[in-house]
Amino acid sequence: MTRVPMNSASNGSQNKRNSTGRPVIGICARRAPVVLQGLDLTVSLVIQPHVDLLAAAGCTPVVVPLVPGAEHLVDRLDGLLVPGGPDVDPSLYGQGAHPMTRAVGPAMDTAELALLDGAYRAGLPVLAVCRGMQLLNVHRGGTLHQHLPEVTGDDGHCPAATTYTFGRQPLEVRPGSRIAEVYDGDPPDAACHHHQAVDRLGTGLTATAWAPDGVVEAVEATDRPFVVGVQWEAGQIADERLHRALAEAARSTSPRTALAR
Repeated sequence: MTRVPMNSASNGSQNKRNSTGRPVIGICARRAPVVLQGLDLTVSLVIQPHVDLLAAAGCTPVVVPLVPGAEHLVDRLDGLLVPGGPDVDPSLYGQGAHPMTRAVGPAMDTAELALLDGAYRAGLPVLAVCRGMQLLNVHRGGTLHQHLPEVTGDDGHCPAATTYTFGRQPLEVRPGSRIAEVYDGDPPDAACHHHQAVDRLGTGLTATAWAPDGVVEAVEATDRPFVVGVQWEAGQIADERLHRALAEAARSTSPRTALAR
């Protein structure tokens, strides 16, 4: 990716960030319909726990709408969080759509892939959650199981219920991995809500956590200091360690925050 030179105004903004030492973490937005004061609207949003957890870890979270050109914001970021969301378009990994696949069209995937690609090429720390992990795998040339119950024989990763319900999966974590380091021998049970999962791993990725049924629950890039994908709903459970690890990785790798230390 060609890095865009900053003009004098943006350099001034950069200097202000240098003085605070707070890493700027982009969070990919999701589009959703809402009703506000009786008016039907479509908004770009992120769930509040991601914002709160990153802020508590000493970061400045920013919402990044998935529009064409969003990848040019990479020069202003110290890290990226790619959260959960709809299914990835299976045409991106050479498959037709399963009847249970719920993709939203190419525009969102294209914009988010470009943003992820820019962050990856720039060496930014990345935390990819649920759909984010699946998108990371597709970005690296991997494929997905489109409907996990056909693979595992049950709905344990996305329980069929009238309300949003987590599947609980104890994790087997690879010793010496980044995930093992983050959780220091005490990983949480994975709180899952996904009907898709990694099939063939993408180039440069390695699996570092699994559910008891063998489903890959975490991946890491082997050629980057901190590019981590987790299949569980980090941000919707009371565990701040992954967000803290993303913040620390951003703080330690960014030249902007290094100047403030």
